[in-house]
Amino acid sequence: MTYSLHSEPGFENARPVRSNALRGFKAAAVGLFALLTTLPAYALDIQEVTSPKGIKAWLVEDGSVPLISVRFSFKGGSAQDPEGKEGLANLMTGLFDEGAGDMPSDAYQERLDNIGAEMSFTASDDTISGGMRMLKENSPAAFDMLALAIQKPRFDQAAVDRIRDQVIAGINASKNDPNTIASQKFAEVLYGKHPYARREEGTVQSLETITRDDLLDAHKKLFGKDQLKIGVVGAISAEELAPLLDKLFGNLQDKAELKPMEMAKLALGATTSVTYDLPQTTVSLVYPGVKRSDKDFFAAYLMNQVLGVGFTSRLYNEVREKRGLAYTVSSGLSGRDYSNSLNIATGTRPDRAQQSLDVIRAEVARMAKSGVTEEELAAAKSFAIGAYAINNLDSSVAVARTLVGLQEQDLGRDYIDRRADLINAVTTDDVKTVAAKLLKADPAILVVGPSLN
Repeated sequence: MTYSLHSEPGFENARPVRSNALRGFKAAAVGLFALLTTLPAYALDIQEVTSPKGIKAWLVEDGSVPLISVRFSFKGGSAQDPEGKEGLANLMTGLFDEGAGDMPSDAYQERLDNIGAEMSFTASDDTISGGMRMLKENSPAAFDMLALAIQKPRFDQAAVDRIRDQVIAGINASKNDPNTIASQKFAEVLYGKHPYARREEGTVQSLETITRDDLLDAHKKLFGKDQLKIGVVGAISAEELAPLLDKLFGNLQDKAELKPMEMAKLALGATTSVTYDLPQTTVSLVYPGVKRSDKDFFAAYLMNQVLGVGFTSRLYNEVREKRGLAYTVSSGLSGRDYSNSLNIATGTRPDRAQQSLDVIRAEVARMAKSGVTEEELAAAKSFAIGAYAINNLDSSVAVARTLVGLQEQDLGRDYIDRRADLINAVTTDDVKTVAAKLLKADPAILVVGPSLN
């Protein structure tokens, strides 16, 4: 189960620290869509649509703008890459618009341009995600093109070599970057032998071993209908959508072939130092997190809001406003299928890094001991309720992603209606309990820059 901005604003399905290397993401776009990016605000009427072959999707029908946005995800991302083939899923997602069916790359991309369709695919540790946005009048041709990409990617050798070279160029460009080096070193310490310790982009060595047959095999294994979630928004009815679901996904195999995976055990208490002569020292702390399905999720979410989200948070007030130790400091909950954490990060002058770390740890200890006040909790609730629509429902693409995220988390079509009540039910005692549970642990710490004084 993954968590993301598409389910809760500020709750990310990301590593505590992530490399900035190129991730093999490509998209074909037409300028018209730069002008047609949003749908008007509306109350969501989420319909469940079932195709003749039994494929299910969630649909929000809205004809106010002649656009259709389709988003989908398959469980099983780069964490499923075979050992020695790291970067396989990421490379694959860069190739879906590089030819499909009987259309080589140039012909396929020219056709996308001609029909004004915007298509994208991307890989995370836990999912392969994709989508398309199209004009209603061009939707028959656009759905045909998307169906080819999903079911019959070509993975031509010339395209594989070109996209692989792009990814390798990104890796090489970042190989001397202190933050990239530190990110990878920290991941290896934090996750040990778990697949989350690996770079999603892979390495130069692993990418060079990947063949066309590897890509075809990964596509077959990961694209199974039992792991598929779909969200559709826009000028399309349930009756129109149902047969199109079969066009897109009906010929995929019934079940994905995913290797079993255990929860990652975070190396809490470990300190990782990457020493560089930099004008700033970056400090990151990782504490235990909470599963999205946990009954204490919203208590933890609101606790984190008070602790380190925004200009009114305790950490911001203590680290920046009172002491001027750093320009910014923040905390965030991170959740993935096999790991959950609460992460804190700041950057400061090297000679003040130790003091910044001490202040952060003191504030964390205060939260663990005393929780939050009624006033802090009320403000956090107000923000959490009000920010949801802004972060998750402000465009057709955002709504479609939210529909997929809600299905991935098994939250139900009525979740958006229930969400405010779930938040308002949290008490200060609930927050105090979860704060003690999460924040009394000894954190994993990463320090990048000059050594702490």
